[in-house]
Amino acid sequence: MSDSSNKKPRVNVRRPDVMELVSAEVAVHYRSSLVEKIKDQGGKLTCGNTTLLLARDFGFCYGVERAIDLAYASRKVFPENRIFLIGEIIHNPEVNRQLREMNIVSLPWREIDASYDDLTEDDVVIVPAFGAPTHFMDKIEERGCYTVDTTCGDVMKVWRRVRGYAKEGITSIIHGKADHEETRATSSRALGEHGTGHYLVILTLADADFVCNHIRNGGDKEAFLKRFAGSYSEGFDPDRDLQKIGIANQTTMLKSETQEIQNRLSKAISNRDGSSENFSMFDTICGATQERQDALFEMLKTKMDLLLVVGGYNSSNTAHLVEIGEKELPTFFIRDASQITSLEEIVHYDLHHQKEQTTNYANVFAGKDHIIVGLTAGASCPNNLIEATVKKVFELRGEKL
Repeated sequence: MSDSSNKKPRVNVRRPDVMELVSAEVAVHYRSSLVEKIKDQGGKLTCGNTTLLLARDFGFCYGVERAIDLAYASRKVFPENRIFLIGEIIHNPEVNRQLREMNIVSLPWREIDASYDDLTEDDVVIVPAFGAPTHFMDKIEERGCYTVDTTCGDVMKVWRRVRGYAKEGITSIIHGKADHEETRATSSRALGEHGTGHYLVILTLADADFVCNHIRNGGDKEAFLKRFAGSYSEGFDPDRDLQKIGIANQTTMLKSETQEIQNRLSKAISNRDGSSENFSMFDTICGATQERQDALFEMLKTKMDLLLVVGGYNSSNTAHLVEIGEKELPTFFIRDASQITSLEEIVHYDLHHQKEQTTNYANVFAGKDHIIVGLTAGASCPNNLIEATVKKVFELRGEKL
């Protein structure tokens, strides 16, 4: 075991000479001149009998690009060392496949197992864009590894907020998915410097209403704890820990839903206390998530025959784009272009049943000489996958770009 007094400083792999090589490699793997051209001409491409609309904002955000750059740079700075990654760098199968081919090995992210005990002082551990819980970071420090931290800056803003809540004796109410990597990392920070803080993770408006009812009227503590099992801090007591609350969120949630949860909880505190003095909030939806959601809302003002959303099935921000789209028109969540065997038959992910399925969509094109297809992608989807989807759409319509 390494002596923590010999803790290595986190490694800065962003050297100019290294990043020049990384930029060239990343461009080959993920960039697309076709997608850039479509974007430059207003996000619209018409060819023969088909028009494709591309959302104003889509695909890789700055935080994702930075995380990928740092992962690629790690292999160049440490060509001979073993390199490990906590879970996935981002939620995209193509990107994670590329890292595996660079011999960057994924470590478990749900719990620390024996593989962490095998780490040595010569090993490099990459922290993903979502961040990692504090006990994971402590374990890596204990083993004396080199650390390359790619945690997104927007995620760190949330951490600062929930640490502040803990310091002030405020319970963090976190809007997010309790088992998502980012939420798990944020929850660990909500315990505060001394581990005495508290948090509660809620996902839906129904969850928020349940909490609001307890704030106003009290209720069955055991029923409360049973409903939110696995989503609160150790020793959480709803009667005690809902007296002063502060809102935070997983940065990739649906903005409108987070705002509604804030409004409902604020009103519940005011109803109980006569003021909102014991309620705190802070807008922690990341800018890129917000931009992609806003861009899709704008695109939905234009009539389209169907919408394709490209991204990893476990990508939270991509899933919310699907939720927005499917309220307005037939929307298909695809991992990549290979899932479109024809525009009448699409293999896609059903969010509601949490499984992949095939939908026959022939009737939408009946009697139409010209169709309009909308396309957007989550913040973890690279442009090369978007390009492949664009080409597939036109190819299946019998058009060559």
